[in-house]
Amino acid sequence: MILKPDCKHFPGDRPCTFNKNEGLMCNDCPHYEVTSTKILIIKLDAVGDVLRTTAILHGLKAKHDNSQITWVTRQGALPLFENNRLVDRVLSYESTEAILYCTVEEYDLVINLDTARDSAVLASRVKAKEKLGYGLDARGHILPFNEEAIDWLEMGAFDQKKKQNVRSYQDLMLEICRVKTTKKEIILSLSEQERGFASEFSRRKSLKRNATCVGFNTGASPRWQYKQWTLDGFKALIDIVLKKTDWTILLYGGPHEVERNKDLSSINANRVVDTGSGNSLRQFFALVSLSDVFLTGDTLALHVATALGKKVVAYFGPTSSAEIDSYGGQIVKVQSDIDCLVCYKPRCDFNPNCMNSLTPDHMFSALQSAVKSLPRS
Repeated sequence: MILKPDCKHFPGDRPCTFNKNEGLMCNDCPHYEVTSTKILIIKLDAVGDVLRTTAILHGLKAKHDNSQITWVTRQGALPLFENNRLVDRVLSYESTEAILYCTVEEYDLVINLDTARDSAVLASRVKAKEKLGYGLDARGHILPFNEEAIDWLEMGAFDQKKKQNVRSYQDLMLEICRVKTTKKEIILSLSEQERGFASEFSRRKSLKRNATCVGFNTGASPRWQYKQWTLDGFKALIDIVLKKTDWTILLYGGPHEVERNKDLSSINANRVVDTGSGNSLRQFFALVSLSDVFLTGDTLALHVATALGKKVVAYFGPTSSAEIDSYGGQIVKVQSDIDCLVCYKPRCDFNPNCMNSLTPDHMFSALQSAVKSLPRS
C-alpha cells in the first residue's frame, strides 16, 4: 500500500492538500509527517472561560513539539476556534462524533480543566498515557488526576479559598497542565471578512477614523446579579464623557441588553452608538475591534477585548479580580472597597453593594488613564 494513513496531513475521507494542489502521493511526498504527541483538551464551560483557556496553547505547543491538539467543547463555543492555528480539530461535546472519536482513539495526553461531571466522565473514559486535570471515579466522585489540580478543585469547593487566591486563572491552568511559559495570550484571530464587517459598520455609523472610540459592555450573564454595573451608573458616566471629552461611545451587549442599550444610545444619537444585540459571536468579536478602550465587567467581553489587544477597564464585584491576568497593565481593574467582594453569590440584597458603590467619577478616571496610555500615531 502506498498510502500512509498515519500522516498528520491525511484527513481520511478525501485527498490531502498536497495531493490536490501538487498531485503528490505518499510514496514521493516530502510533506509526510507523523504526529509525535496526540493531545486531547476537554474544556466545556462557559464560553468566556473556554476563550481564556486558549492561553495554555502556546506553552503546550512549545513543550510538545509536533503535537496534534483536539479540543472538545460545547456547540456554542465552537466559533471561538475559527482561525486558531494551534488547535488541529475541534469537536462538539453534544455530537455523537466527539464521543466516538474520544473513546476509540488513544491519546498521549488528556487535559480536562473542568470540574463538572459531564467533562470529568469523558476524561476518565478516554484512553491516554497521561491524564491531567479532573476525572470521575467509580463512585461518581470528582477526583484530581495530578497533584497540581488540587488547588483549583478546592477553590471551587470553598469560597474562602477562592477569596484568598492571588494567582491568575492562566497561571493556575498552566500549572495543572505542567507547562512553564511566559507566553499566555488569549487566542482570537479575526478573518478578513470579519474585519470587513467591522469596517462596513464603521462606515454606516460614520465613525471618525482618528476619533477615540470607547466601548461600554453594559451587560453580563444573568447568572450573576452584580457582574453588571447599574443603568444609572452608565447614564451618569455617559453624561460625563459627553461633557468632558470628544470620545465616541460604542455600546455592546446581547439579547438581555436590547432595551438597556436602546435607552443609553438615546442620550446622544451621534456620539453614543449601539452596536446591536443580535450579532453572531464572531460579528460581536469584529465589532469589539472598533473600540480603542473597552469598559466591561468580568464576562466574555473582557476576554474578547483582551485577546484583541484592547486597553481594558474591568470592574469586579462578586468574582475574583486576582484571577484576571493584567497582561502587563493592559487591563486596569476597578472595584469597590466594601468587605464582601469575591462572594460568588448569584444574588445579593446588600445596600450599598459592590456595583452601586462604584461611582461614575471613579469609572471615568480609569477610562481617562486608559485613553491617555494609548499609543499616538
